[in-house]
Amino acid sequence: MASAVLKNIQEEVTCPICLELLKEPVSADCGHTFCHACITLNYESTKDQEGEGSCPVCRVSYQFGNLRPNRHVANIVERLKGADLSPEKEQEVHHCARHGEKLQLFCERDKKVICWLCERSQEHRGHQTFLIEEVVQEYKEKLQKALKKLKTDEEEFENWEYDLQDHRTLWQKQIQSDVQNVQEQFKRLRDILDSEEKKEQRKLEQEEERILSSLAESETNLVRQRELVRNLISDLEHQMEASAIEMLQDVNCLLERYETLTLKKPKHIPRGQRRAFQAPDLTKVLQTFQALTDVQRYWVQVTLTQSNNPNIEVSEDHRQLTYHKRKNFSFWDQDCQDGILGNPAILSGKHYWEVDVSRKYAWFLGLNDGRCIKPVFVSMGERSNLHQFSSNVKQYTNYQPKCGYWIIGLNNESSYNAFDETPFTYDSRLFNLFLTNRPSRIGVFLDYKAGTLSFYDVSNNGVLIYRFSACSFPKRVFPYFNLRGCVQPMTVCWPNS
Repeated sequence: MASAVLKNIQEEVTCPICLELLKEPVSADCGHTFCHACITLNYESTKDQEGEGSCPVCRVSYQFGNLRPNRHVANIVERLKGADLSPEKEQEVHHCARHGEKLQLFCERDKKVICWLCERSQEHRGHQTFLIEEVVQEYKEKLQKALKKLKTDEEEFENWEYDLQDHRTLWQKQIQSDVQNVQEQFKRLRDILDSEEKKEQRKLEQEEERILSSLAESETNLVRQRELVRNLISDLEHQMEASAIEMLQDVNCLLERYETLTLKKPKHIPRGQRRAFQAPDLTKVLQTFQALTDVQRYWVQVTLTQSNNPNIEVSEDHRQLTYHKRKNFSFWDQDCQDGILGNPAILSGKHYWEVDVSRKYAWFLGLNDGRCIKPVFVSMGERSNLHQFSSNVKQYTNYQPKCGYWIIGLNNESSYNAFDETPFTYDSRLFNLFLTNRPSRIGVFLDYKAGTLSFYDVSNNGVLIYRFSACSFPKRVFPYFNLRGCVQPMTVCWPNS
């Protein structure tokens, strides 16, 4: 019955245009009520030349300005929205499974819906009970609170899931990076072992060539001596078969040949003099490799600055220098330098970079204080401890630590030098560096705090070439590169390049 009444009320507050519950209801002069938006659209489509609209229900004319809000209907609509108009809900009745009576009560202690007979039973006697209508809102709010908390927890779980996924991805990347590093390290170790194996094989091959060459020479001498003996035997036999006069006529010559013939036993190489082959001790090689690996952890990406020397070209990626000799250009008459600085400036810490010098016959590498003091030439008659770098009668004098240079260099394809100072007196000194292999890739490692600058032959298993020690570096220093007029390029290397 109640449901039917509510249905009638719903029909009364339904918009005749959109057939939905009225929204912002307004009433016309004829008394019919519509949604404000619906009647506005209707007015725009039905208004006549006098500006009057026609009611969609009764066709009575109305002025749009006379439409008035119907707050009473709006309140009824709001109340209907909270009511359940389903007839099934109205007719649905729950009964007690034990007693068959209507469930109307709620046991607060047991948190169960019960009937009036349950309330009087031994099971619920003395328990506080309430009508369902009295507690339903309270428990609905509790459930709503629990639902809200659970939804918040669900969102938190999603966040945790995302965090776990991110964590998993980070770990995967870290492990994959470590795997790659392990593979690279062992590849380098295998390369070192292969290199050492080839060196030992080459030594054995050279020893074999030397021994076989010596034996071949002995065989040649033996054949020559045998031929002399055979010829002399033949001549003697022939002479003895001749007549007495013919035999005695040339006997002196034959006897002289016999007496002067000296047989030499072929030289043998005593096996005892040759030391049995033993595999080389790789401890030092591995220590050298480990030292290089340790400093390579401080690799920085160095880039080259532009040069004001028109002879020097810097690549677009600022990693390669090339020398192009310009005609009609006197270098020392111009305000430019032959050295190039690298970025970044170094103020502290540990830094490592590598340079490819594989095709160059001359170069300088190291550090500079940023001033790039132009080298000064002095005549050979003046006192100087520096090495002469050409057939010219002049020498460089400023490539030294007290002038802001910490460098090593190559001259004339084979002469390697370090420009250092004598301890205590700080006199300029040029150290000749005796390298067993020609470096094609140089590693430079700066430990600013320790005051050391080290150079490594990366192409020869990381052998240390030279180390500047006890250096007093200025506030900032820069990587330094000098082509020394060599047309072959010099390239700054990046990791894994």
